[in-house]
Amino acid sequence: MPWGDLTPELLHSSVWADGLVESAGIPVYDMPLVSVGGGIGSFTLLDVLRIRGVPASAMRVLSTSDSPWQTWEYLTRVSQLPAHERIRSDSGARPDNIWGFPSYAVQEAWQERSVRPLLQVLTEPIGTDFYSPRAALVMRSVQREADRIGYWEMLAKGQVRMVRKRLGGGYFTVLTPPAGSGPTKRVALRSRYVHLAVGYPGLKFLDDLQEFRRRRGERYRVVNAYEPHEHVYDQLSKRPGVVVVRGAGIVASRVLQRLMDDRERYGLQTTIVHLFRTYVTGSHGPHAFMRRKGGDGWAYQAFTMPKSAFGGQLKAQFRKATPERRARLAALVAGTTTPKLARWQEQLRRARQGSWYHAVQAEVERIDQTPDGRLVTHTRSAGSAPMQYVSDFIIDCTGLEADMPEHRVLADLLQHGGARPNKAGRLQVGLSFEVLGTESGDGRLYASGAATAGNHFLAVDSFLGMQTAALDIADDLARRGFCKGLGPVRSVSQWLKWAANRRPA
Repeated sequence: MPWGDLTPELLHSSVWADGLVESAGIPVYDMPLVSVGGGIGSFTLLDVLRIRGVPASAMRVLSTSDSPWQTWEYLTRVSQLPAHERIRSDSGARPDNIWGFPSYAVQEAWQERSVRPLLQVLTEPIGTDFYSPRAALVMRSVQREADRIGYWEMLAKGQVRMVRKRLGGGYFTVLTPPAGSGPTKRVALRSRYVHLAVGYPGLKFLDDLQEFRRRRGERYRVVNAYEPHEHVYDQLSKRPGVVVVRGAGIVASRVLQRLMDDRERYGLQTTIVHLFRTYVTGSHGPHAFMRRKGGDGWAYQAFTMPKSAFGGQLKAQFRKATPERRARLAALVAGTTTPKLARWQEQLRRARQGSWYHAVQAEVERIDQTPDGRLVTHTRSAGSAPMQYVSDFIIDCTGLEADMPEHRVLADLLQHGGARPNKAGRLQVGLSFEVLGTESGDGRLYASGAATAGNHFLAVDSFLGMQTAALDIADDLARRGFCKGLGPVRSVSQWLKWAANRRPA
């Protein structure tokens, strides 16, 4: 075993003594709080804690990313939301600003010297579509705040291997730094608190598409919307083609809009077959006070969750509900939805009239390939004969994978850290987002983001959701003496510092 690496004894021990780590030659660095992930979830917690008086020297964020928006920017870009496009987020949902004021609409109106964003907010959603910010504005705002709080001083690059409990309390977080950056393969950070915000483990493919890719080794014609697939649009710009799109959420709508934009802009002859597993024909829901608009196959919702899930009646219901009732509520208000945007609806109307967009409700049985390499999708549906659709490409827009065993750190936490899954198969957390079962003396391990879905808070995988988790975690840390409270005086003084772009004290 190389010096400075994990030994068999360390790998098989759920609780590590200081001497056991030191005997392996792994350098140990003390740091009160460590955040694993380095995305928006890590950024929001560090931002809140800096506002609450924690110095940058007391925290580290461990990440393979160069910036907190890197993964988010990549996913939005490849799923057809480049920097100039508007994302699916509320005007007041600002990762860089826990107060939400001024909103993105106010900032955009100021920067562009235009009242249009303000008028849109004032008249949404009856007179206009809901306002949402451009991706570029979000990234610029997060970068400004990262500079202000000293994020780059807290960033430690590398791949986190595991988090283990420490004998006597606290945790060891094992980091593999970039090759050649140090004398040992691993380093360990010894901390009282650990925060996990690791996002999604990877891409989620439908079973039949995954099986086809494995069997044929096909990565060119069958693609996931969350992986680079610009070659699809490039090929369709050179010659007529047929695309099968699968999925009915925001990503599917963005992929369709890109295909339609290209067709109209460049005079292309692209044909689209859109396969719906569930075809929504109109408004749906259990009663008048919990109904969602729908039609033409789509379920419409402005944001990923109703606004009351972020801070209203639905949030309170979810917090008090039993795990079984939470599962039923989540099935009603979450699920696959997309905003009903006027421009996009007009595009779909023209596409249906032109007979080059075909919406089909069907179950896919299998995917085959013709001798010339084209794809054949075999489908079946109730009350009609089996159908076959020949296409040049298939774009899977069904989402990202969030199963914990697919993530190395989460899988190790389940095996050695005492963590346990909830009814949704994610980490079971308490009201302060502490991961239940992972307590280590006076140390606590917290989590936020997609890995905490299915607990007391519904909208975890959103800007506001990650801020809510950060504020709740910070409240718990304040009770433990790690940071200050956020009363009216501190809140106002810190907002003034934010507005003046001055470092928090």
